[in-house]
Amino acid sequence: MTEVSAGLGTGRASVGAVLDFAWAAGEFTATEVMAGTSLTRSTAIDAVDTLVSAKILRELPNARAAGAYRSGRPARRFVLSPDLGVVIGVDAGDTHLAVTVADPLESTLVSHRTQLDPTHSPAERRAAILEQLAAALAEAGRDRDDVLAICVGVAAPVDRDGISPPHPDGFWERTNPGLAAALNDWAPVVEVKNDALLAAVAEGSQGAAIGCRDYVALLAGERFGGGVVVDGHLLHGAHGGVGEGVVFDHIIGVGSAFGLSYALQDEVRAAVSSGEIARDGFIGRLAGARRVDPRAVLALAADGDADAALVSSRVGETLARVVGVLGSMYDPARVIICGAVAESIEPVLSAARHVLPSQLHLPAPELLASSLGAEVVSLGAVATARRAAQERAVPLLAERRLAVRA
Repeated sequence: MTEVSAGLGTGRASVGAVLDFAWAAGEFTATEVMAGTSLTRSTAIDAVDTLVSAKILRELPNARAAGAYRSGRPARRFVLSPDLGVVIGVDAGDTHLAVTVADPLESTLVSHRTQLDPTHSPAERRAAILEQLAAALAEAGRDRDDVLAICVGVAAPVDRDGISPPHPDGFWERTNPGLAAALNDWAPVVEVKNDALLAAVAEGSQGAAIGCRDYVALLAGERFGGGVVVDGHLLHGAHGGVGEGVVFDHIIGVGSAFGLSYALQDEVRAAVSSGEIARDGFIGRLAGARRVDPRAVLALAADGDADAALVSSRVGETLARVVGVLGSMYDPARVIICGAVAESIEPVLSAARHVLPSQLHLPAPELLASSLGAEVVSLGAVATARRAAQERAVPLLAERRLAVRA
């Protein structure tokens, strides 16, 4: 029995089977339900009518009324109700917050992105997230009663109850300031997940890992963190810590969980300090800024600038060590570099590919840049919220409405 069937109770397996079918079917007829579920005609029609009466399905005008049928008895046609509700996906990074309100199928209604103050206390951060959630929902013309499911991605390990373990510096408690409890009454289903895990969901459903059963989605801009899929299964761990980047603090030649943006900055300054790059060149002048813009360095490397190419090569060696560790631990077929940095990271990847085979005994994984950009975590959060709505929230809604009718 599927989760949908279970949510509707043991006596409603046929209703659950039809609801399972309806999510992917678009418009459909009872005959198509029979073919897709192996139900008899009478059972299929009874289940469809039950869902129509619960306002989970909507009956469409028949083909004759729509002017598209000329003879015989027109088939009844059905579709999921467009009024089921909305889902919310949230990317709550260290310094940014993205909130997306979407329908349960495919359309985005509202998308907000704003900055978060990394010096905020956990209480201030929680209040800022809740405020932005309310604002996005209001802009979409919906209220909390319309929300079927919420998924929030945070820059911290998260256990199956949405709780992050304590961090020596309080970082995880701040990036996940009790969000599962704070959002508990916002929706029937609330999930708080590690951001890299959600990046892996996005890559597997609409990115570079479609059809791949073994891969790592590596968030690599500000800090390293991997969403790991092995044999088609997302790996989680007791505390949600699979793929956590602290391991790279202990890897010679990496030395830190800070990501590629910082690695590029550090290599620029080190090369200028050592005299390998002249201070009066473009890259040399970048070294004097409070923060080196990694996009500027990568754009110059792509255009053939020798100084930028040197920096990219050095960072590529660092990335090869990171990917080598992931390759040895998880044996992925692909490692996908995710986040905003992926849009311009190819010079670094090119250098890393040359070094990578020497970093592990297994065959080197394919090293790719994500095409999903800065929205990768948001996309994974929305996809996860939609799945939660389909598998849990809408069956609960149907069960509740049918109980009222009974």
